[in-house]
Amino acid sequence: MKGAIWFLVVGVLLVAMALSRSVLARLPLSTAMLYLAAGFALGPHGAGLVDLDVYEQSGVWERVTEIAVLVSLFAAGLKLRAPIRDGQWLLPLRLATLSMSITVGLVTLVGVFALGLPLGAAVLLGAILAPTDPVLASDVQVTHASDRDRLRFGLTGEAGLNDGSAFPFVMLGLGLLGLHELGEIGWKWLAVDLVWAVVCGLGVGALLGTLVGRLVLHLRRVHREAVGLDDFLALGLIALAYGAALLLKGYGFLAVFAAGLALRRIERTESGGEAPPEDVAAAAQSSEADEVATDQEKAPAYMAQAALGFTEQLERMGEVTVVLLLGGMISWNFVPREAIWFIPLLFLVIRPVSVYVGLLGSRSTGLQRGMIAWFGIRGIGSVYYLTYAMQHGLPEELSRLLAALVLATVAVSAIAHGVSVTPLMTLYGRRTQRPAAGLGVERIDES
Repeated sequence: MKGAIWFLVVGVLLVAMALSRSVLARLPLSTAMLYLAAGFALGPHGAGLVDLDVYEQSGVWERVTEIAVLVSLFAAGLKLRAPIRDGQWLLPLRLATLSMSITVGLVTLVGVFALGLPLGAAVLLGAILAPTDPVLASDVQVTHASDRDRLRFGLTGEAGLNDGSAFPFVMLGLGLLGLHELGEIGWKWLAVDLVWAVVCGLGVGALLGTLVGRLVLHLRRVHREAVGLDDFLALGLIALAYGAALLLKGYGFLAVFAAGLALRRIERTESGGEAPPEDVAAAAQSSEADEVATDQEKAPAYMAQAALGFTEQLERMGEVTVVLLLGGMISWNFVPREAIWFIPLLFLVIRPVSVYVGLLGSRSTGLQRGMIAWFGIRGIGSVYYLTYAMQHGLPEELSRLLAALVLATVAVSAIAHGVSVTPLMTLYGRRTQRPAAGLGVERIDES
């Protein structure tokens, strides 16, 4: 009986979301908010259909969130069409390195001196909460291949990069807790966990994305082979990049993001930098798909757009699954008292300070910096890092304390940012004379 009710609830939710998508786009609501509310209604304070424990089931949660983040990172890479040498990349690079490091440092100070955490646990908390989320931030990301808006590009690139660049801090926190080897005076952490793992992850992803993309185009253009099943291409490249990076001790998240970037780079290079033809996406759903896929001029755009379309569908499915179950775990008794002041401190002080310091001297406007400071959305990536730490021996007492803070932060982020995204992005669109949906083009040469 419980299974039947689950199917009914999920079916009603998904149909309702499909029918009301255009309405939601005009309201101060996000899909994540509704999924979270539905999960809460199914949880302990509602129908009681969901009985989950993030610590007891951390292994399952790690895998589920891992898959959701991987798909989203690949999609984020495919969305970003600017050349790597374009000055536009300075903005997300600053956010994903300097701003994120400042966030980790400030959260560490709060963790040690205000929460009474051991240094390693405080560093770990900072690393878990520092990355912005590529899954729940779709409303503020670039919306099409030619979108050059600094705000959207910066938030998309930041979410794609910092889900991997946070890993060194996670390993540092685990090392300070005695759960990971750092080496004498931290040499192993610096050489392996920081330098090698980052360079290896980016290099492996870029290499595999380029090789697979070139091979597919060659087979399609020259031999009219390897046509169709673009969903397998996307999933296969994600798995290849992730698995190869892990085997070589690199960061798989960065590899998957770099693979998406490489696939998009091929499309941009082959098209001479011109925007993808508007009829390519429509052709992917028609009987002309094979003809377009093997066309000398349109094949690169078709490959990139087909892979992006499929991964965006998977991304939405992952969001439904994870956020619905996350809502089912939340209870009033679960939220710690410290969250009452910690979460506002993170969103209203720590995030803005890290953004403004990290972007000193950049060409971003005051409005753009303010918007970036607010839209530091925390989500599924944070849940992954939390459960990753649990699976690597984090003691139960610390696990439950960090879980309470992290899950409460993610829930508040989904609500606060979900309520504000429509009015704020509409305001931003008016101020910059571009539609809120991101359909305009803002050309910039450096950040």
